[in-house]
Amino acid sequence: MVSYSSCRITFAGLILLLVSSCGVDRCEGLGEFGFEFHHRFSDQVLGVFPGDGLPHRDSSKYYRVMAHRDRLIRGRRLATQDQPLVTFADGNETVRLNGLGFLHYANVTVGTPSSWFLVALDTGSDLFWLPCDCTSCVRKLKAPGGSSLELNIYSSNASSTSSKVPCNSTLCKRSDRCASPNSNCPYQIRYLSNGTSSTGVLVEDVLHLVSNEKNSKAIPARITLGCGQVQTGVFHDGAAPNGLFGLGLDDISVPSVLAKEGIAANSFSMCFGKNGAGRISFGDKGSVDQRETPLNIRQPHPTYNITVTQISVGGNTDDLKFDAVFDSGTSFTYLTDAAYTLISESFNSQAMDKRYQTDSKLPFEYCYASSPSKDSIEYPAVNLTMKGGSSYHVYHPLVVFPMKDTDVYCLAIIKIEDISIIGQNFMTGYRIVFDRVKLTLGWKESDCYTGETSARTLPSNRSTFLARPPASSFAPEATNIPSQRPSTSSSSYYSFSLSLSFFYFSILVIF
Repeated sequence: MVSYSSCRITFAGLILLLVSSCGVDRCEGLGEFGFEFHHRFSDQVLGVFPGDGLPHRDSSKYYRVMAHRDRLIRGRRLATQDQPLVTFADGNETVRLNGLGFLHYANVTVGTPSSWFLVALDTGSDLFWLPCDCTSCVRKLKAPGGSSLELNIYSSNASSTSSKVPCNSTLCKRSDRCASPNSNCPYQIRYLSNGTSSTGVLVEDVLHLVSNEKNSKAIPARITLGCGQVQTGVFHDGAAPNGLFGLGLDDISVPSVLAKEGIAANSFSMCFGKNGAGRISFGDKGSVDQRETPLNIRQPHPTYNITVTQISVGGNTDDLKFDAVFDSGTSFTYLTDAAYTLISESFNSQAMDKRYQTDSKLPFEYCYASSPSKDSIEYPAVNLTMKGGSSYHVYHPLVVFPMKDTDVYCLAIIKIEDISIIGQNFMTGYRIVFDRVKLTLGWKESDCYTGETSARTLPSNRSTFLARPPASSFAPEATNIPSQRPSTSSSSYYSFSLSLSFFYFSILVIF
């Protein structure tokens, strides 16, 4: 896999914030389950996405598309491990794919006999659903060179371990639509976009896991998932065409089910490496030296919501209290007016490069021109102080793309009216721990490759960022879907690639 500094974005990112009721089951002292999402992948997928499969820097047009989709879909809303890590049993490494919304994808296996599915990962939604006996869904991914990848479609009838979830189940949210208590429980996830939805029935089946210790053993985890019979809207445009893996707080999410069944502790982590590599681990409660902040659990639709108390940009520090949702299903970071204005105006006043007038449709307001001959960009460092006093340094706040005669970089934050969202670009460089027992969010610097995480000396005022080559793209084929410049004498700089942050999409879900 190429380094993060050579990666760029080429497709739309969408905000995923779940709106549904939640209950959290808790357990302690259990195993840890995980899988890597980076360099290796299944032979079938590598046949379609040759090389590392990661995109490089792209044009400003991409960001216009991304912002449009974000607006369409936006919704409201530390002990050392004492047991071995557990990974998905087959095809479980994942990769970030440019033509599929630039989401994190895991190759998971489900059912008996097992079938693999290329699912998008998201902390902003709950339900794990797969395309199932589809009347309208994506069945093939096609690369520009002509190669293609056939996607599996789940069928409950083809799996001997599949069983229906009846309408009298506590997990059934639409029992009012049932003909009888023993009928199959229906679900419908409607998205705040033009006709985007997933509709089907709930089923139980086996998610294949394996322990990651020396003498690994197979662990069939019985989970509840959505048999998505009809997908519409953006799922035909290249976002999560082969299923969505919800990681939210609701009882129906996979982390909740694993905890309830005693398979893993009620906590998990996601790691976002600078080079696009990553890892997700079920049962991971973090480390004793990680930094933490409490989660704000608000009924009836709890999310991974935290409180920021202070913002530092370059040499400026201001007290400002606001809440924000940590959502791995969001590409960029969305901030309400006060936080957005404070960061962007302070950043602009200390930026060393000339302001660049971009296309009015570009989602970013503060962009700057950098000479192509420059090896790096210097910019004001961004730091957040969380409730409880822990510091959170933003390692990757920029996006960069080439114009005719220069590289342009932008502060990758977007103003939003309702609730602030910490997107994936602000998570890069960290292992983020979602502890649903302690109700805390933890973080520690990590490269996501080794078991060790080393804390970096945080720059007090300024940071730096380097430049790279263009991207490939591919598309899904659906069935039945036709200023003032400060002094440069500061020594508090660190290296930050002049590549683009990666994009996810998120969904507003209504059962």
